[in-house]
Amino acid sequence: MEILVRSHSGLRWIALGLMIYAIFNALRKKDLYAKSDRMLNMFAMVSLHIQLVIGLILYFTSSKVSFVDGWMGNKLLRFYGMEHISLMILAIVLVTIGHAKAKRASEPSKKHKTIVLFYAIGLILIIASIPWPFRQLGAGWY
Repeated sequence: MEILVRSHSGLRWIALGLMIYAIFNALRKKDLYAKSDRMLNMFAMVSLHIQLVIGLILYFTSSKVSFVDGWMGNKLLRFYGMEHISLMILAIVLVTIGHAKAKRASEPSKKHKTIVLFYAIGLILIIASIPWPFRQLGAGWY
C-alpha cells in the first residue's frame, strides 16, 4: 500500500510538469504542430491516465476512503471519498477530450488553442484537488 501511495504522490510531479510544459509549448507555437508537440501532449495525457489507475486502486483500498455514517461531515473522508476523485476524473476527461479535439483540428493554431484551453482547465482542477500539505489532509509534498 505504501508503494502505491508514494508512487501516486511522486508521479504527480511528473504529471504536473508535463501538463505545464504542454500548455507553455502550445502557447509559444502558432504556425507549426509537429510530431514532438503531439507526443508531448500525449505523454501529458497518459501520465494523468496512469495517475488515475493508481488513484482508483488507492480509492478502493485506502482507509482514507470510508463511507461510514457522517462521512460527509468529516473533512478528510469527504475530500478523499468525493472531492478529490470527482475533480481529478473531470480534469482527466477534459484533458482527454482536448487531446482528441486537437488531433482532429485541421490548422496548427487551432490544435494549440485547443490544447491550451482544455489542458489549462484540467490543470486548474488538478491543482485545486491535490491534497497539499497546507490543506491538512494527511498528505505531504511527496
